[in-house]
Amino acid sequence: MVQNVQRKVSMSLACAVALLVVLVWAPRALGKESPQNATTEDVAAGAEQQDGSTSPTDEAWIEESSSAPQTPEQLAVPASLQPDAPATIQEAPEAPAATANPINSGDTAWVLACSALVLLMTPGLGFFYAGMIGARNAVNTLLMTFVSIAVAGFLWVIVGYSLAFSPGDSFIGDLRWAGLLGVGSEPNPDYAASIPHLLFMLFQSKFAVIAPALIIGSVAGRIKFVSWLAFAGLWSLIVYVPVAHWVWSTTGWIRASGSIDFAGGLVVHITAGVAALVLAAVVGKSSTFAQGQPHRPYNPAFVALGTGLLAFGWLGFNAGSALSAGSLASLAAANTFFASASALAVWLVLEIAVKGRPTLVGSCIGTVVGLVGITPAAGFVTVASALLIGGTAALCSFFAMDLVKKVAKIDDTLDVFAGHGVGGFVGALLTAVFASKIANPGGVDGLLRGNVDLFTNQVIDTFAVVVYTAVATFAIAHVVRMALGLRVSEEIETSGMDLAYHQETVTEGASEPLAHNVARLVEAQGKETVQESAVADQTTDQTTDQTPRDVSPTA
Repeated sequence: MVQNVQRKVSMSLACAVALLVVLVWAPRALGKESPQNATTEDVAAGAEQQDGSTSPTDEAWIEESSSAPQTPEQLAVPASLQPDAPATIQEAPEAPAATANPINSGDTAWVLACSALVLLMTPGLGFFYAGMIGARNAVNTLLMTFVSIAVAGFLWVIVGYSLAFSPGDSFIGDLRWAGLLGVGSEPNPDYAASIPHLLFMLFQSKFAVIAPALIIGSVAGRIKFVSWLAFAGLWSLIVYVPVAHWVWSTTGWIRASGSIDFAGGLVVHITAGVAALVLAAVVGKSSTFAQGQPHRPYNPAFVALGTGLLAFGWLGFNAGSALSAGSLASLAAANTFFASASALAVWLVLEIAVKGRPTLVGSCIGTVVGLVGITPAAGFVTVASALLIGGTAALCSFFAMDLVKKVAKIDDTLDVFAGHGVGGFVGALLTAVFASKIANPGGVDGLLRGNVDLFTNQVIDTFAVVVYTAVATFAIAHVVRMALGLRVSEEIETSGMDLAYHQETVTEGASEPLAHNVARLVEAQGKETVQESAVADQTTDQTTDQTPRDVSPTA
């Protein structure tokens, strides 16, 4: 009897202890701590309540538990294992899901940097041209290159961007974005879904700026400054903007045909190259060219500096056209570098084989030609194909220089057509040959992979751009000539445009008549022999051109 009583008491105590452990430690094990002021008596009192009511201590516990934030440990416990909340507590409504921000900071930073790189190309082009033109026209050439930033940049904001990229029709856009109305921080998914629309516009503006600047090399030293301003503005609106719309706009007819141009082979280089040839023919030959005198670069160091700036900026020109910081940008950057390297190598071999010596200026020209050739293909071909495109562009451009000047007898002073027109044309066609989905899964396959339609359309569309550019440029040049005149006077051409137009020179006395410069040397050095050289040089410099020209001495 006593043993039975002892057994029952032992079992009762064991059950009480077990119940106590469950009530005190289980909430902690499940992620809920019991209130700090809970005692054994409180727990026992709560266990004795059978009517479902709560004690004051329980109410305090519930209020504290409901208001306290959950710990990471609590959040980690599945809901099925958490103890039920008291019936008197109402669950808070779930917070609405946050709207995803479409702007990608990495892509935005990349395109911002590329916009700066492409802008650097314009002063780089200025140094490239100034080093190849005569010392008496270097300042004028630099300034004409720089002013395209003002002319094309201003027009781009007012109407250029809207006409180039707004839907409009297949030929030209409308004015919905005139003055950049509606172009803000939200992305435009039709062009770039992860960067602000405003940034896309800014990046594209740098292409619009450098395109007319390329043309100046064909007529440097003999076109009036104010006439150049008028020509550059009209050409930007009548040639560059429509072609950009055809190729890159969502409604452009060339884009709809299936032709491809990754970074501006058609839009920038072919248009600028063809325009340079036409403008050079309309303006006429320089006096030195008419006499068969070869053009000699003024400062090869300037040419090398300009080439370095151009090559540096060209990485942004091509790789930035991916409009995102990823594998496509990497492909475009790699192709850009290796195509220029291939073109440089080919140009050096050609110079040694044909001229018997390599030159610094020739190496720089070859590098730029390779960059031109790969521009339409940068995001569509493999690196091996880029080597072939760069080398082929250099080969064609090298011999095109002599054809233009010796066969066609056109004074394209700095070989803009041979470099940009021919190089861009070769690059555009070879893009349709070597394009591969292996390089760019989002791209297309080219002729080598059985896509004849792409090559056919690319040939037709490229010739269409050439013809339109030539006709429109010819018309613009004649309109400007009738309104303002194109050619400077013979006196200004002989003495140099730096002093006549700007009262600035790159070297002291470089723009003064040569006889005055030699007189200084005679006085400073006391050498009579210098005077003899002055007579011969002065006779050469003052030889006149037999080509009819506008001889108005004013700008």
